[in-house]
Amino acid sequence: MQVDELLKPFPIKEFHPFPRALLGPGGAEMIGPEALKLGFKKTLVMTTGLRGSDVVHNIVESMKYHGLEVVLYDKVESNPKDYNVMDAVALYQDNKCDSFVSIGGGSSHDACKGARISVAHDGRNINEFEGFNKSENPKNPPHIAVSTTAGTGSETSWAYVITDTTTDPDKPHKYVAFDDAAITSLAIDDPTMYYSTPIDFTAQCGFDVLAHASEPYTSRLNFPPSLGAALQAIELTAQNLREATWNPQDLPGREGMMYAQYIAAQAFNSGGLGIIHSISHAVSAFYDLHHGLNNAIALPRVWAFNMPVCYKRFADIARAMGVDTHGMTDVQAADAALAAGIRLLRDVGIPEKFTDVTQDSYIKNRLGQGPTKYYEGKKVVKGDKEDVDNITNHVLGDTCTPGNPKECTFDTVRPVVEHCFNGDLDDLLS
Repeated sequence: MQVDELLKPFPIKEFHPFPRALLGPGGAEMIGPEALKLGFKKTLVMTTGLRGSDVVHNIVESMKYHGLEVVLYDKVESNPKDYNVMDAVALYQDNKCDSFVSIGGGSSHDACKGARISVAHDGRNINEFEGFNKSENPKNPPHIAVSTTAGTGSETSWAYVITDTTTDPDKPHKYVAFDDAAITSLAIDDPTMYYSTPIDFTAQCGFDVLAHASEPYTSRLNFPPSLGAALQAIELTAQNLREATWNPQDLPGREGMMYAQYIAAQAFNSGGLGIIHSISHAVSAFYDLHHGLNNAIALPRVWAFNMPVCYKRFADIARAMGVDTHGMTDVQAADAALAAGIRLLRDVGIPEKFTDVTQDSYIKNRLGQGPTKYYEGKKVVKGDKEDVDNITNHVLGDTCTPGNPKECTFDTVRPVVEHCFNGDLDDLLS
């Protein structure tokens, strides 16, 4: 079923399943026994490499201790590319593996989901499965997803995001595939795995959570089973992201964000997304920037854009973020939600517009941690007319856009994109 069909006024809305999950400190230590229970014998482990940490080594050694054979593919890139998926498929087939484990954030999990879909279809190119439930074989290899960031919730959702590198390099394409066959066999969320996540990534992943929660809450799908989870995830993010960012060894903060990201993903799994994600996908396609960072920059602009059609929902978001809205109208409370979102963004040190991201001043002041090196060598974000037009056109073709509560056209969305590149957040508050 295509998204435009889902959005027609029709009494039946689809609730998508979740995998079984283990959540809590020590969960990652269960991977060996759980893999055996699922019948794993020879497993392809997919990861970004998590360089500078021993997370992958420890999990692989634990699996070997339990008698499992392991083949490692550690070349998944941020914003995973189609060739990452297909290289992993070839390695899986050449080594006659029977199962998958992904370790990392959304990039590792998404690439692994894509690889499973391809394997189930005799190695067909993953780009053939863009869209909604395009796979024809519902059975694919079992998959355990072990998360090392609190962000995407990919370990529990039916979505995966891939960059198609076969398109015109001047007009790159990043797409979302939704497929019930891509759901993992087991999700493992262990907040102690987040301790080594760099400060910037923690903050940016947290805004991915806030986007995942706020978009289904305001989506035109208006799916009641998603609404309570969405608000709970907003509340948990507002309560825990600052502590998780600036006190990374704080277990309550990390555990709070673990639940926030998991619950938020379950909200959007059936409740839909909007143009926060559409803008993020477009910017990732053109500039390969971090998905959570893109969401963070887009979020306040999209909130301001959408408020006129759902003030009451944003008033609820304000309360979930801890704002005392007594005596406020819904419009005033919605404005307070926007102010709280901007305050949170600034408190965790996220750049405020895309043209700030790859500038030398940003690079030199990011505490010398992992993301700093990630942005070195990236293309300078221009934010000129061509940039804004290209991003806007990509947004209009994104599968998340139809869920946006306010109707999207080139003329209405282009100013939002322009502001993401060049605008001042304080303008939104005036």
